[in-house]
Formats: sequence, C-alpha cells, structure tokens
Amino acid sequence: MIFDHRGEPVRTGRAAVNGTKLHYRTAGSGPVVVLLHGVPKTGYHWRHLVPKLTARYTVVVPDLRGLGDSAHPTDGFDVATMGDDIDALMAHLGHGSYAVMGEDWGAVVGYQLAARHRDHVKALVFAEALLPGFGFEDHTALTHENVSGGMFLWHLGFYFQPDVPEMLIAGHERELITHMLKEERDYPDTATADAVDEYVRCYSMPGGIRSMLAIYRAMLVDAEQNRRAARTKLDIPVLALGGDAFIGDRNEAQMRLLAHDVTGHVFTAGHDLAEEVPDEVADVLLPFLADRLM
Repeated sequence: MIFDHRGEPVRTGRAAVNGTKLHYRTAGSGPVVVLLHGVPKTGYHWRHLVPKLTARYTVVVPDLRGLGDSAHPTDGFDVATMGDDIDALMAHLGHGSYAVMGEDWGAVVGYQLAARHRDHVKALVFAEALLPGFGFEDHTALTHENVSGGMFLWHLGFYFQPDVPEMLIAGHERELITHMLKEERDYPDTATADAVDEYVRCYSMPGGIRSMLAIYRAMLVDAEQNRRAARTKLDIPVLALGGDAFIGDRNEAQMRLLAHDVTGHVFTAGHDLAEEVPDEVADVLLPFLADRLM
C-alpha cells in the first residue's frame, strides 16, 4: 500500500481509456504531477516519493499498459500509444495540465507524452533511461566497454526472441525480477521484500510477462517514433536525473538533444533512484517543481 504525507492510504481506481483499462493511484492537492514507473516494476515503485509530494501536489501514479494491475491488451505497447494512454487518463481525471516524472521505460513514455501533448505537459523529469533511437541500441552490443562498464543490456536481445523467453521465464518470475532489481542498483538492499512480492504478483498474473516482453519488442518502432518527435525540440523545462553507477550523466546528454531547457543531476546510486535514494531525489525534485508549477 502507498500512503500520503498524512499517513492515509492513497485512493485507487481504474479507467477505460485509449482502448485499454489503466489502474491508478492518486492523492494530495494542488498542481498535478504524474509518476510513470519502468520495468520490471509497477506504480508501487513510487511509494517513498509520493508522501514527499502530496502536501503540495496532486499526484497520479498509473500502472502502465499491461503492467501492474492495469489490463493486458494484445497490442499498443509502443511508447507513443502508451503516452497517449496517460494523457487520456489525465483527461478522464479532469487534469488539463500537469508535470510528468518518468523512470526507466516510464521516462521514455514520459518523453513521448510530452512530445505528443505539448499543451498539457508543463515540465518533464527524465530519470535513468536510454531512449530507443538515441543510444539505447548501442548498449545491447557484446563489447568489452559495455560489459566492464556495467551497461551491457543483454536481456534486450533475449526478450526480442519469440516464445523462448515466455517458456524460460514462466515459473521463474521471482528469480528474474529479483536479479534485475538487485543487479542494477548501487544499494541492492533497497529491493525490499514487500516491493519484490508486489512486482512478482503483478508480473506473474496472466498476461504479465507477455506484456513486459511486448514493450521491449516494440523498441524498433519506438526508435522511429522518438526520432520523429525529436525533429521539434521540447520547449518545456526538463530535469534529467541519473545514478552514477548506471546511466549517470547520459540522461542529461540525451535530453539536450531533445529539449531546449535541460538541467541535470547525478546521484550516488544505481538505476532505481526513487527506491534507492528517495530523500535525495525529493531534495532535487521539489525545487524544480516549485519553480515551474506554481
């Protein structure tokens, strides 16, 4: 369960939007911030950050299409469609303007959301993600640099294969998710039992692993969508956040190709900032939001 700054459980709901059904959590009051999780996580990823925001902001925490307690459709796993999902959800909830914070795959969805719905997104926080079409693919190569530097994304090629990943992962969701969470963090103990249990519960549901793999298998389409969107740079403020043990300052370097107004910050952390160093993230995030949403 996720709690707000008063210790009250956040509200939950489901909304039929853009041809699917999204599960979401919401709490707080004031200007609106939507938080988008990555893989293999769910909206539960934001449980430490939500109470640091809800005293000043209305926070919306969706589970992305096919993940968490959202529905598992058969298609629509490209990042443009997933960005449209979120804009439709925000309209459903009555929010015409909002800031977006995304991490990992949620950051890529957040970029597409900002690029496709420029009148609605007022600021973007892009945390720990590599964009397809802008360097993501380079880190799938078996090179000494990738392997020794900890940025060899071996699983992407594996996930792209039809049928075999489903066969091998079935019944081993806990082992895969635990490995991915702990391997990519500087502080592996922050992958706590409650979080692992929640992620395993969701990805073990019918359609959970299929949906996760479908997100990765759309990456070549995503690359084209990102290159197309980048023809017009974002003119909103962007905060690019990295962990020095994983993507680090490459987050900022990417965003400078895609937006005019970019600020970067690198934490002493790995890939999952909001679970590893939530206090430090809040210390950087809150001033950024305060200057741009008030």
